[in-house]
Amino acid sequence: MEQQEIRYRKGDIIELSIIDHAEKDQCFGKTAEGMAVMVSGVLAPGDRVSAQVYKVKSRYLEARAIEVLAPSPDRVEPVCPVFGVCGGCKWMHVSYEAQLRFKHKKVVDSLAHLGGFENPDVLPVLAALEPFHYRNKVEFSCSNMRYLLPSEMAQEELSKPKTFALGFHAPGNFEKVLDLDTCYLAKECMNRVLEVVREFALERGLAPYAAKAHEGFLRNVMLRYSERHDQLMVNIVTSWYEKAVMQALKERLEVAMPTQAMTIVNNVTTRRNTVATGEQEYVISGDGYVTERLGDLDFRISANSFFQTNTRQAETLYDQIIAVGGITPEDTVYDLYCGTGTITLYLARHCKQAIGIEVVESAVRDAAMNAELNGLKNTVFFQADLKDFHAMQEALAPYARPRIIVTDPPRAGMHPKALDTMLKLQPERIVYVSCNPANLARDGKEIAARGYRMSSAQPVDMFPQTNHIETVACFERVG
Repeated sequence: MEQQEIRYRKGDIIELSIIDHAEKDQCFGKTAEGMAVMVSGVLAPGDRVSAQVYKVKSRYLEARAIEVLAPSPDRVEPVCPVFGVCGGCKWMHVSYEAQLRFKHKKVVDSLAHLGGFENPDVLPVLAALEPFHYRNKVEFSCSNMRYLLPSEMAQEELSKPKTFALGFHAPGNFEKVLDLDTCYLAKECMNRVLEVVREFALERGLAPYAAKAHEGFLRNVMLRYSERHDQLMVNIVTSWYEKAVMQALKERLEVAMPTQAMTIVNNVTTRRNTVATGEQEYVISGDGYVTERLGDLDFRISANSFFQTNTRQAETLYDQIIAVGGITPEDTVYDLYCGTGTITLYLARHCKQAIGIEVVESAVRDAAMNAELNGLKNTVFFQADLKDFHAMQEALAPYARPRIIVTDPPRAGMHPKALDTMLKLQPERIVYVSCNPANLARDGKEIAARGYRMSSAQPVDMFPQTNHIETVACFERVG
């Protein structure tokens, strides 16, 4: 007798086992009958859950988790009381060892399924020494609409005002902000600044920014920390400049943190967005920048400069680039998407000449300044569009062709024309640094089709407690 087919409907309550992580904050699971389910919720592979179906497809279901019936052995208690509401950390509910395992699998699966690499040689993930409090940059937002926690919904009296919040935007909501006491990825001194600025703003009655109405004074508090030199930058982003207010805040911070080396700046913007950058900048105290060290190199970092957000793991990442690239003192190395030149300058200590290429003019200026700061004479930086091969050829004609190219593109990966430009240069080795395994697989597939083989892939965990993973992949020219 044939088994009757089970028909699922929207609204059904089902039980399933979680098998793997998926994209867009979902997990993949299967019912006892073998039906595939994409399920949303704070889940982990190994969980047994009940969920409610909200979409029925021919080959799978989409559902929202209701209850964890049997927890995964990888589950741990999150240290953050607002985990699951704040969107900053996705994996704080699983052990760090499990996070590393899941991230390794993510790289392997992407290379195998999306890139077509058979049994890709993916090395074990290089773990972070500090799974918490590792970020050297944090951006807090200020809003006149505080995101209420589920526990607050039934309360008649709230301990915090509804009309002021300083913290992170609620996931998918550009108006509301989750008011934070502590971020467990930020440095302790950053959390102290968060506390002081909140108290100051409430005492002074500083109007928080209203994104929809485009009104209000206080917009963001952006913090940078130099781990190697113990320097803190406090960047207050406002809608206009008020000298007396900034001076008073400076004095409050200095009293609250008397031993902390600190520079305070005020970025002022009139733009209708929530981005923490300004059209004008006022230095309230200190130099207006911090200096961070990678290896034996110093980098000057201003309020709006790009710099890797995990200092210690950045060194680990850059050491892997040198190791897998096999860079020698006789080599000319090109660094594509060089930004402010951190990788270029790190490589320059190991090769004959390092050439950085970047389309953003201000980043090229910062890169040249950092080269001068460190006394490196064997670096050259060009502002150029990688999509224009002929312009690249003309600009680079006076220099030796690269034996090695390092590329660290944006999360979206390389533009097809930029990828074509790189491959036309025909280096012996390509070291591809990626924060997105799917796009590494896509671009890696094209690189392999153009006469290269992937010799290794080394994941580096730059962002513990999140689902992000950095990978250093090496491609060697065949023949």
